[in-house]
Amino acid sequence: MPLWAAATLTVLVCLFPVYWMVATAFRPSRDIQSYDPRLIPQEWTLDHFRRAVEADGFGLFWRNSVLVTLSAVLLALVVALGAAYAVARMRWRGRRQFVLAVFIAQMAPWESLIIPVYIISRDTGMLDRLPTLSLVYFMITLPFTLVVLRGFIAGIPPELEEAAQVDGCTRMGAFRRVAFPLLAPGLMATSLFGFITAWNEFTYANFLIIKQQDNRTLPVWLSSFQSSFGTDWGATMAAATLFALPALLVFLALQRHVTSGLASGAVKG
Repeated sequence: MPLWAAATLTVLVCLFPVYWMVATAFRPSRDIQSYDPRLIPQEWTLDHFRRAVEADGFGLFWRNSVLVTLSAVLLALVVALGAAYAVARMRWRGRRQFVLAVFIAQMAPWESLIIPVYIISRDTGMLDRLPTLSLVYFMITLPFTLVVLRGFIAGIPPELEEAAQVDGCTRMGAFRRVAFPLLAPGLMATSLFGFITAWNEFTYANFLIIKQQDNRTLPVWLSSFQSSFGTDWGATMAAATLFALPALLVFLALQRHVTSGLASGAVKG
C-alpha cells in the first residue's frame, strides 16, 4: 500500500503543473492573477486560444517545427539503424572503442557545444537555416538512438537470420524480412524520444536562428507573448497547451508499442 501511495503522489506532483497550465489557458484574464486562485475555473473561455492561433507566425513556426523534427528523427533512425546492426552483428577492429565513444557522446551535456556549433555554423554560412537545426537535432538524438537499437538487435537471435540465409536470402534480405519487423518496438521507442527532444528544444533554435525570424520554431515562438508591458499569461498558457499537444498525441499513439517492446525484449514468437 505505501508503494501505491508514493506512486500516486508522484503522479499527482508531476501532472499538477500540466493541469494548471491547461486550466489557466481556459480561465478568463481577470481570474488568472486573482488573489483567490481556484483549483477548477468557475468560468471557461477560448479567447486565449484564439489570440494564440491568431498570433504572428503561428502557422509558419508550426510548419518549421514539424519539418525540423521529422527530418531529424528520420535521419537519426536511418543512420543509427545501419550503425547499430554493424555493432551488434559484426566483429571488426575498434568496435568496443566505437561503442564507448557513443556512450561518452550520450553522456555529454549538449549545452556545452552551443559555442562550437555556433562558430562552425557561422564560418560555413549555415546560420539562420532550418537544415542546420535538423543536423543539430540529428546529432543530439543519434547516440541514444544507436544505443537503443543496438540493444534491440542484439536481443534478436542471429539464428533467425541465418536460417533465412540458408533458405536463399542475402544478409540484407534476411535482415529486412526477419530482423527488421521485430525492431518495430525499438524504432517506436527511439522515434518517440527523438520527436520529443527535437520538438521541445529551445536553446539551439534561439541561438542559431538570429536574423531570419521566419525560420524559428515553436519553442521560440512561445516567447512572443512577453513584452515590455508584461506577459500575457492566458495566451502563453494556451500557446503552451497547443505546443504540447502534438508530443502528447505521438506519445499516446506509440505508448502501447513501446511498452510491449521493452517488456518482451523485442523478441517475438
